[in-house]
Amino acid sequence: MSRGQRFILQGETVDDQATGLVWSRSANPAGWPLFWGEANGDLAGLNQEGHLGFSDWRLPNRRELFSLMNYAQANPALPEGHPFTEVELAWYWSATPYAANPAYAWYVHAEGGRMFYGDKGRSYYVWPVRGQSTVLPVTGGPEPASGVAWPNPRWEARGQTVRDRLGGLTWSKCADLAPGPVSWFRAMELAQEAETAGLGDLRGWRLPTIAELELLVDAGRAFPALDPTAPFSDLRPQYWSSTTSGFDPDWAMALYLDKGGVGVGMKKDAHYHLWLVNDQNKAN
Repeated sequence: MSRGQRFILQGETVDDQATGLVWSRSANPAGWPLFWGEANGDLAGLNQEGHLGFSDWRLPNRRELFSLMNYAQANPALPEGHPFTEVELAWYWSATPYAANPAYAWYVHAEGGRMFYGDKGRSYYVWPVRGQSTVLPVTGGPEPASGVAWPNPRWEARGQTVRDRLGGLTWSKCADLAPGPVSWFRAMELAQEAETAGLGDLRGWRLPTIAELELLVDAGRAFPALDPTAPFSDLRPQYWSSTTSGFDPDWAMALYLDKGGVGVGMKKDAHYHLWLVNDQNKAN
C-alpha cells in the first residue's frame, strides 16, 4: 500500500481505509437496476451463496454511499484512481428511507454526486457494502444502525455559536447570516467579513464543505432534516457549500436542509443561504 492510498483491492472486494467499510469492487453485481425491495432480496441471495466469500452484504445507508463521492471529479464522482468497475452513471439505492414518506428511499447519483430520494417502486442500481464504519456517524434514519452513535447531548450552545460534538465543528448559531438568499460569490465575501469581524470572538470562519453540511442532516427528520434539539436560529431550506461541482466550476454543491438532499446551484444565482462553520477549535 502506498502512503495515503485510500482503497485497497482485495480480489473482488475493496477495503476503504477512510471509513473502514468493505465494498464490492463491481458497482453493479446484479447487472441491472432493481426496485428497492428487489435490491434487498438480491442482497439476501448474495449472502445465501456467500458472494465473494462473505455472507453479510447489505445496502449502504445514505451517509456510507455519500462517503464515496469526490466532488472534484465527475463521470463518475469518485476519487481519482479508484479501483471500482462497472460504475453506472446513474442513481444508486441506499438503505435509508425518506423520513417524510416511507414509500421513498434516498439514492445517490454516481455521475456527479447528487443525493435525493426516489420511489421504491422504481428501478435503480445496487452497490453492496459490508462492515461497520468507526468514522461515519449513523444517519438518524430508521434503517438498521450502522456507524458511530451521536453523543448525548450532541449540541453545545455558546453565545453566537453552536458546537457540534459529533463532528467537532463550531457553527454560527444564526443559520441565515446574509440574511436572505445570496450568490455563492457573495456568500464567500460575507464569510470573509465574518472572519475579519471575529464572529463569536472566534477566528477561522468559512463556508462549509458539502460533506460538513451533510453531517448536520438527521435522516429521521424532514422539514427540516435536522435534530430538533439543535439550538440554531433562522433555519432556511437551502444552503451554499464551498464545494465546486466537478462538472462545471460555475456550479457549487448545496444542501437542501428542508428535505436532507444534496444538489447543485449556479454560483452567480442568489438562490441559497449562508451558514458558516469554524474548525479552529475542533480538538477542544
